[in-house]
Amino acid sequence: MLAKVLVDNNTRNEWKAEWGLAIHIDYNGHKILLDAGTTHIFAENADMMGIDLGAVEFGVLSHAHYDHSDGLDMFFERNKNAKFYLRKSSEENCYSKKGGEELAYIGIKEGYLETFADRFEYVDGDYEVVSGVTLLPHKTEGLEKIGEHAGMYVKIRGKYQPDSFEHEQSLVFDTESGLVIFNSCSHGGADNIIREVQKTWPDKHIHAYIGGLHLFRSSDEEVYAFARRVRETGIKNIYTGHCTGERAMEILKEELGDAVQELYTGLEIEF
Repeated sequence: MLAKVLVDNNTRNEWKAEWGLAIHIDYNGHKILLDAGTTHIFAENADMMGIDLGAVEFGVLSHAHYDHSDGLDMFFERNKNAKFYLRKSSEENCYSKKGGEELAYIGIKEGYLETFADRFEYVDGDYEVVSGVTLLPHKTEGLEKIGEHAGMYVKIRGKYQPDSFEHEQSLVFDTESGLVIFNSCSHGGADNIIREVQKTWPDKHIHAYIGGLHLFRSSDEEVYAFARRVRETGIKNIYTGHCTGERAMEILKEELGDAVQELYTGLEIEF
């Protein structure tokens, strides 16, 4: 399996960066796109990297937020056939307080789900897209408490309620090295997600976790506590960036050492 980061907040080379995430994955000949960033930058970078978006077999939307979905119009322009898989509960209804009291819309660009309705495939439960590639929903109770603490809400029947992240899913690959988990923002908590995967495949080893950890607004104490919980899962390889945050990254490296590596635009990860 070869994963290449098409766009992330950071870059170490000539590739462009933005607040967003998109990753191209080649798995046993299946070419997969995870998310599409905030703008069309992921496509510009793909061109420069020699990646043909038209050859992507299918896409996966990790969750219903703008910084992972707003570039979808460009992907659908470049690729006329690939379906994009998203959770059955995904709607254009996500909001955030963003540090204040006023709610701001942070969801999928309004109108996308209708405009591109024939390109979306809604899934429920554990869903194996192709052999060895599974979309996994959250299975942890009480995630709405995390949503409320983070100031994240969904609007349902005209009322705002704390987000339980039912629209978020993990993309899990079965590789020779073990299971590899992609979860782009890990709003439900990476430690919870790792345990969800462990419970789903109790006889399999988890080799790596890849994605943002949504710690950029967390206090030092919260990040230290999170690092301890992650250490308890036993995972040895974590590639993270996007919404993790610089201070959180410092703490994670301090606590977890070489297990933590940074994501950046152009990074290649091979298992």
